[in-house]
Amino acid sequence: MNRQQNAVRPSESPPMEIEVKIYRPSPKGPVLADASVTLNGCFAIRGVQVREGKNGPFISMPSRQVRGEYRDICFPCTREFKQSFDQAVLNAYRMELTQDMEQPPEEQLEQDGPALGGMTM
Repeated sequence: MNRQQNAVRPSESPPMEIEVKIYRPSPKGPVLADASVTLNGCFAIRGVQVREGKNGPFISMPSRQVRGEYRDICFPCTREFKQSFDQAVLNAYRMELTQDMEQPPEEQLEQDGPALGGMTM
């Protein structure tokens, strides 16, 4: 079966707007923070994590276990977009850490959101 692909070439596509919301920044344990990422205001990815690795923080995409190994549910398809995506999440994480250090502890408690926020009705 021959499938027709309607892909837009990277040179033809407009710049991607990446909006990141960081939840529970914490310098303890391997998971430093949870994040939600919205692409161009029309596609949301929940369950993104900032994790501590051997070479510093890295971005972990939402995944599920399949036949004993973890596989990403969604992921950037190009090296360039992966770099942009990871950098946007890391920048948001660092900004959140800076803001948390500047706030008194009682204000931090009020602003902590749900770990992976769900729908509100």
